[in-house]
Amino acid sequence: MMWWALAGAIGSEVLATLALRASDGFRRKAWLLPVATGYVLSFYLLWLTLSLGMPVGIAYGVWTACGVALVAVVARVLFRDPLTWRMGLGIALIMAGVLTIELGAVAR
Repeated sequence: MMWWALAGAIGSEVLATLALRASDGFRRKAWLLPVATGYVLSFYLLWLTLSLGMPVGIAYGVWTACGVALVAVVARVLFRDPLTWRMGLGIALIMAGVLTIELGAVAR
């Protein structure tokens, strides 16, 4: 259950961030509600994940790493934002770091 809550937190945060980009600096007012709703839902689901017993280092690490990676890839597709090989390397390093933290927590 906690992994489903975390997945929901990641998804809603990614959607909110993409809506923030689509709002064009809040000049397009129609995107304000999806931004606010997405972030509130994301923090609620992150709180739920933590209350279900996931360690904060794991939850936050996975949440941020997946958020960074997904936003970068989807923004490339939707908004034609840059996604260079260096950015891809950075995403891979972030994910490797989170995996290392998670494996370290399991090894206790």
